[in-house]
Amino acid sequence: MAWTKYQLFLAGLMLTTGSINTLSAKWADMFSAPGCNGTPDHAFSHPFVQAVGMFLGELSCLVVFHILLCHDRCKPEPTMDPGQSFNPLLFLPPALCDMLGTSIMYIALNMTSASSFQMLRGAVIIFTGLLSVAFLGRRLQPSQWIGILVTILGLVVVGLADFLSGHGNDSHKLSEVITAAVTTVFLLKNIFLVIIIVENSFFGFVILSLLLIPMFYIHVGSFADNPRQVLEDALDAFCQIGHKPLILLALLGNTVSIAFFNFAGISVTKEISATTRMVLDSLRTVVIWVMSLALGWEVFHGLQILGFIILLLGTALYNGLHKPLMAKLPCCPGEQRAEEEEAPERERLLGEGKAANES
Repeated sequence: MAWTKYQLFLAGLMLTTGSINTLSAKWADMFSAPGCNGTPDHAFSHPFVQAVGMFLGELSCLVVFHILLCHDRCKPEPTMDPGQSFNPLLFLPPALCDMLGTSIMYIALNMTSASSFQMLRGAVIIFTGLLSVAFLGRRLQPSQWIGILVTILGLVVVGLADFLSGHGNDSHKLSEVITAAVTTVFLLKNIFLVIIIVENSFFGFVILSLLLIPMFYIHVGSFADNPRQVLEDALDAFCQIGHKPLILLALLGNTVSIAFFNFAGISVTKEISATTRMVLDSLRTVVIWVMSLALGWEVFHGLQILGFIILLLGTALYNGLHKPLMAKLPCCPGEQRAEEEEAPERERLLGEGKAANES
């Protein structure tokens, strides 16, 4: 069935804004500028400030929704369904997990390349599978277990490419790359506890903004790249932005793109399918990798291609993209029928997982 113009627009919007989101965040990390009180040029390393900006972008989706809802209620015959009422505090625990995962994500992005960071996010199917077995009582198909193992292999290859290439410079130590890989995977474990983006964005924005105050006084030594060596120096971030306004442009790109990316991603899942969203997310990795090479942010390494292909294979096996080919081969009718019965549930879970992303 051919896609409509609206569906093509949604797919293009998701691919474009998703790529801009990661690239703009990495662009901000690559700036150097003087800080407060005459401190010399130093790298813009403020992951928690970036996380606040991301939550602000997601929160804008909630603001737009309420504006549209209020406008609809002014009509003689409202058409929008506001949904079932609920206690917003129910979403506080997953919001805290999302806040922690998002913050760690920006720490990891500062330590590794944009393309490797995006590829490492392929670990999402590992936690999807394991958590669905543990908490939902699902029984994974053999092809899904194979897909998980293949994905783990792909992650190892991508990580090895990071170790060997060093991103084209010596600014990232081996220990930092290892930390980036671990924290990115940890992010993916937490991010799947997210249920509804807009509620989490409200709690995340408010709580993380308040936490910037104690972070200003928590010394973490050489782990921090800011001059005061504290967990987060928001004042230093604003001073650097004042000295180099292009940093603000990069942060705004991250904030605005995440809002449109979430809208487009959820709409693609609704209007087309969750599988299509997964494929577009894979293409997003290719765009980020190609743009990073074109901009000179990293050097070409053949292992990244191999790792990406392995990750694609693992993702395809887990999500059953091989089944149209297998359907042409003689197989056990009972097994085929069981797989067909589980397909809607798998599509639903994939859609819920993709709607929770990261960010």
